[in-house]
Amino acid sequence: MDLYEYQAKELFNRHGVPVPRGGVAATPDEARTIAAELGTPVVIKAQVKTGGRGKAGGVRPAPGPAAAHEEAARILGMDIKGHIAHTVLVEEATVAFEEYYAAFLVDRANGCFLAMVSTEGGMEIEEVAATRPEALLKVAIDPLGGVDGAQLARRSGLPEAAGPVLERLWRVMVEEDALLVEVNPLACTTDQRVVALDGKITLDDNALFRHAGGDACPVTEWIGGEHEGEGLEARARRRGLNYVKLDGQVGIVGNGAGLVMSTLDVVAQAGAGAGELPRHRGRRLGEGDGRRAGDHPVRPRRPFRAGERLRRDHDLRRGGDGGRLRAPTAR
Repeated sequence: MDLYEYQAKELFNRHGVPVPRGGVAATPDEARTIAAELGTPVVIKAQVKTGGRGKAGGVRPAPGPAAAHEEAARILGMDIKGHIAHTVLVEEATVAFEEYYAAFLVDRANGCFLAMVSTEGGMEIEEVAATRPEALLKVAIDPLGGVDGAQLARRSGLPEAAGPVLERLWRVMVEEDALLVEVNPLACTTDQRVVALDGKITLDDNALFRHAGGDACPVTEWIGGEHEGEGLEARARRRGLNYVKLDGQVGIVGNGAGLVMSTLDVVAQAGAGAGELPRHRGRRLGEGDGRRAGDHPVRPRRPFRAGERLRRDHDLRRGGDGGRLRAPTAR
């Protein structure tokens, strides 16, 4: 379960990670009210579960309440990589002296937790890893020993004040059963405070029951939110499906991770791409399962069920009409 930025920052705040003051607005009037209450220049940030908001115009400064109203009206309803901005985060503008990157995640390949820290924050970390891998410190974390924030900050070149913040981010990772806790940028301000200016958290779906109904994490409220998961993941979860929204045109209904991955490979080899992927985990599919979700460019035809016996050559093959895919046909 991916969280919106404002939800991630709520967890940060609960665990003592410094974040800018702010609030969530669903209308331009609400944005103006929050900006007036803060009494400082603010930043209006689209709340979508995808990257690239800044380049798309989804992050805008506003010097006062009137500008906050104007910018919120411009951002609300914006489509950013297929995600609609239903709400905006209005928070006080922070002047960053330096920007860093910090993340804790599950390293499945090596079967461990991994810390990644860099002094080059505020940019695409994939670009840093590809062009300057020496600038990205990667450290395996012993879950029993935990994180030594001071040592991690020293090894990565971060200031001493970042040490306690790194330890609190690790606490978020452990106590909230997260698969990913990422801050980009983690900023050092002109008054030497270390503040999380952005936040991304992915919670383990299998552990959500441990937090539901408790005070530590309002998971039930977030799952039931009107716009949670843009509606698709939320509806799939209520049906007992694992749903993944992708960018292609072929809908795949699968059962079992290995079979699904193989089917994705077959679709890719045929020159197509998967558009939506609901996994039904062995249960019987009901009415509407695996069909078009309503706002995704997957043609509403019979879905390709992974594991079907198809024509003699391969699961998918190119037809004679300009290389277009023929619909799979079971024997």
